[in-house]
Amino acid sequence: MQKESDENIILFVGSYPPRECGIATFTKDLTDAIDKKFYPYAKTKILAMNNNGLNIYNYPKKVIYQLSDTSLSDYVKIAEKINQNKSIKMVSIQHEFGIFGGEYGEYIIKFLKILKKPKTITFHSILPKPDEKRRQIIKDIATNVDEIIVMTQKGVEILENKYKITTPIRIIQHGIPTTGFESQKRLKKHFGLQDKIILSSFGMISSGKGYEYVIRSLPKVVKKYPNLIYIIIGATHPIIRRREGEKYRNMLGEKIKELHLEDNVKFYNKYTTLKEIVGFLKATDIYISPTLTPEQITSGTLAYALGCGRTCISTPFLHAQDLLKADRGILIDKFKNSKSFEKAILETLADKNKMEEIEQNAYAYTRQMTWPNVTISYGETIKKYIQMPEICFEQLPRINTSHFRRLTDDFGMIQFAKYTTPDLNSGYTLDDNARALIVATRLYKKSRSINSLKLIETYLKYIQYVQDSEGKFHNIVLKDKTINKEYFSEEAHGRAINALGYLSSIQSLPKRLKENARHLLLKSLNITKNFTTPRAIALTITGLYNYNKENYSDETLNIIKEYANKLTSLFEKNKTEDWKWFEDKLTYSNSKIPEALLYAYIATQDKYYLDVSKITLDFLVSVTFKDNIFVPIGQAGWYKKNGKRTYFDQQPLDAASMVQTLTLAFKITKDLNYENHMLSAFQWFLGKNTLNQVVYNEQTGGCHDGLGKYSINLNQGAESTLSYLTARLTVDEIL
Repeated sequence: MQKESDENIILFVGSYPPRECGIATFTKDLTDAIDKKFYPYAKTKILAMNNNGLNIYNYPKKVIYQLSDTSLSDYVKIAEKINQNKSIKMVSIQHEFGIFGGEYGEYIIKFLKILKKPKTITFHSILPKPDEKRRQIIKDIATNVDEIIVMTQKGVEILENKYKITTPIRIIQHGIPTTGFESQKRLKKHFGLQDKIILSSFGMISSGKGYEYVIRSLPKVVKKYPNLIYIIIGATHPIIRRREGEKYRNMLGEKIKELHLEDNVKFYNKYTTLKEIVGFLKATDIYISPTLTPEQITSGTLAYALGCGRTCISTPFLHAQDLLKADRGILIDKFKNSKSFEKAILETLADKNKMEEIEQNAYAYTRQMTWPNVTISYGETIKKYIQMPEICFEQLPRINTSHFRRLTDDFGMIQFAKYTTPDLNSGYTLDDNARALIVATRLYKKSRSINSLKLIETYLKYIQYVQDSEGKFHNIVLKDKTINKEYFSEEAHGRAINALGYLSSIQSLPKRLKENARHLLLKSLNITKNFTTPRAIALTITGLYNYNKENYSDETLNIIKEYANKLTSLFEKNKTEDWKWFEDKLTYSNSKIPEALLYAYIATQDKYYLDVSKITLDFLVSVTFKDNIFVPIGQAGWYKKNGKRTYFDQQPLDAASMVQTLTLAFKITKDLNYENHMLSAFQWFLGKNTLNQVVYNEQTGGCHDGLGKYSINLNQGAESTLSYLTARLTVDEIL
């Protein structure tokens, strides 16, 4: 890949760790995510704001400028330095009134007027009823930037209606860490609180947090639930601590003693790491957001809690009104009202089913807010000023087999998962175990890992287990290991042949495994003679092609020709001027059919197979790519000839199939269009899709079970996870 010859720096202006404040945490999380996504084509650096010129911080090398917020002349000097730095291509300001100097932070205006670089500003606070001075400051800021970023639709409405802003405004939601959805059990045990009902709040402590109203609500709650504990997480804000010490925390402590709640309310008094925050939130039963500021437009703490899939009770400030609607949480109706909290907590704890529903709704909604998804949105702005490729392969997610292994027990790969927890009641399928065998074999080929070898043995034993005396492979095995012999799937049988053929072609594998695969494959071939379904025929061709590479025979080659001719006959039967396909409909894993003809072409050098493959693949590409975005056929109705295609739900299996087919087509033809489309198909997993949402979960190593019209499927089952790993391993073949 061609790299930029010069550095492309995005300079972020804001507070930054080790300074302790919410903007510092946000700036670090956002810039880390951008670097992870776009390096080396773009990288972030920091202009760190220092408070009052009195504090110095041991900043990392990422901080290339520092600015004392109270020195207006420093704003001018820094702006001029930035103008002279040719590597800085754009500047992004993280705005909060308290981190810039002058009245209401007005010094930033002078900085923006002198700065000649493209610049955006993210408003973390927007007052809906500003005085005239603040309104004018915001208008002056807006006039001197190229784009404004806010985190809610309400923010847009306030800026346009109350401030009369005409600068372009983009909505990008507050980012949150990517976490798996799980019950509280594991983290409660970690903290030694397994027998407790946990309420929590977190953030930098100051008197505007409203914690006293939650504490006052607890006496009646703990009377009914004596094992309840309310944990207040976070250090006192350093500016507050410098101004008034621990006055507010001490007041809370006195109130706790007065109400005899010493066993039920605890402080975790420190500036918390992200890992600690996520841990506490995952242990939490109910998160409480009692802020006293009705006009608060952004709450990172509430966003984090929702992102961990937790039931939240909040006062009705602006951001909470937006986040907690549609049964995603509970809004109390008043500020500064302990009775409202008492009622909400008691009612919530009394309805476990409702809590579970809220948790699921919250987690599902916030998938669009994970840092990888937020970074995609920021990337749209960045690409206006920095030229970058559609996909930065240097920053592809590392191959993570955690969920792949989690789904595998001693018998084989379990079919479904409830979120990330394997659902043993779903049993096992040959489809999944055959796919898993190929993935494990490719992993072994890549690393020669003993763990991969053990997985290969597990999946191969499963395939052997489901083959009957006639050579037929049965697809479904129940939880109790009973084989369902009433239902036979040609396609699953073909998929087993595909896996066995691939395994037998890998020279580095132990001979005993290859001999076993060879035996199972040859025993199964007789069953394929009467296959009629094109995908089953295609999978058989692919398996025999790989098998014949290491076990060549004219007989096998003749079978490949015979089955390839079946596919071309289907093509001749169904094709019309505007429908160039093997069937009268497009369904799932469509590209596997032309892919088989590509393998038949390699095996036989019969150009007719190549021609039909290219015609049908080009037709499929024309249907499934829109504006360079891969849009697979939706499973809710498919696409019938002379009908209308469906768009949802989209399946990871289709993206993986297309990545494999286009990779092979590119290798054979050297046509760059195939490579470019392959890259786009892989990007479907990473957020370049109709929802602009990441389908692969980098934290768990799993892949979500499809893309719906409005959201992703939260479960991470075998087929989806194997599809991602298949695509990811295939991309490595090109790079």
